Amino acid sequence: MNETPTGNLAEDPWADIRPYRDDEVAAVLARLAGNRELLDALTRYRLPRLHRRMPWLARAVASYAIRRETRDVFSVRDFQMRVAYYMERMLRTSTDEFRVEGLDRLDPNTAYLFIGNHRDISLDPAFVNYALHQAGRDTVRIAIGDNLLKKPYVTDLMRLNKSFIVPRALRGKRAMLAAYQSLSSYIRHSIIEDNHSIWMAQREGRAKDGIDRTDPAIVKMLTMARRLEDRQAPIGAAIAELRLVPVSISYEYDPCDLQKARELHAVHSQGRYEKSEFEDIQSIVAGITGHKGRVQLRFGEPLGANYDTPESVAAEIDRQVVEGYRLFPSHYLALEALGDAPELLDLSEVSDVDRARFQARLNDVPAELRNWWLAQYANPVRHKASRLIDNEASSLR
Repeated sequence: MNETPTGNLAEDPWADIRPYRDDEVAAVLARLAGNRELLDALTRYRLPRLHRRMPWLARAVASYAIRRETRDVFSVRDFQMRVAYYMERMLRTSTDEFRVEGLDRLDPNTAYLFIGNHRDISLDPAFVNYALHQAGRDTVRIAIGDNLLKKPYVTDLMRLNKSFIVPRALRGKRAMLAAYQSLSSYIRHSIIEDNHSIWMAQREGRAKDGIDRTDPAIVKMLTMARRLEDRQAPIGAAIAELRLVPVSISYEYDPCDLQKARELHAVHSQGRYEKSEFEDIQSIVAGITGHKGRVQLRFGEPLGANYDTPESVAAEIDRQVVEGYRLFPSHYLALEALGDAPELLDLSEVSDVDRARFQARLNDVPAELRNWWLAQYANPVRHKASRLIDNEASSLR
């Protein structure tokens, strides 16, 4: 977990995107304790009455609480141990079971590039980190899009937790190309030189429809650094040196399923969906606090060099992600409720308790959103059976 200095900023080509180092932690924490937007956000949630009546006092209380909570935090590892404490509490209160498979087949002393399916903004990498922490291994550096970092305090918190920034808001092909080349170089340096693992999602944005597919453009970005060094380097060689491992995360219930259904419905009926200012932050909070039922994390096998196109690499990631995805009763009950593909139903492990819990959640979904909500859970069943033709499954039409 340690992030030690590697030189001064003038010698640091990734200073603007990399996670914070140990020697930067104290200044960042002091900045957070005085950040008015963060203090207002915290007091609006934790001290609503005091926030409305005496906001200045509420901010003072929140600032003191941050300084007290972080008084023994002097390094990135110290900060992540605080995160681990809250992660354990979250698991106890919002998760019925957390199962990890495949990690024991990976060398604990080797860095890997974990590429996983993407269902939750913060929890996907958090569960990966928790699994690694429980196994006594170092945590990962986390790729996070700059679209989520609209507030300086959010950027500080994410970079304290070993996140690095993926550019998405730049304009112009030249600027984007330069940014992706820098990103690719950072990822390669982290794996090969620092021997420090990385987690990133298989695509931009969450799979709101429950269909997990890898974007080949991400594979192209990953190979840029090696191909800049050697234009003749095969795609497979560039991938093999990164020790890419597909990761499947499966949630019995998605705390953000209703919000995702609302977004899918809006795109379908109106052609677009406009996010509110704090919607991403609200999704993060909902994901952390909402009930998830059972969760499974499965680590796949590292990819070798026998790939000659980004598309073939993406196809192998997809194969391992889908193969490793666990289908829960919620998935089969959703398929049953939609009334199609009865030959794919397997209700052998569905209990009365499972059915009652599923129905209770479904009853809270507005009628116009139900097919979209159900499809999120039914689509993984179809996907495993290779019944999806494209990203717009028939149930979403």
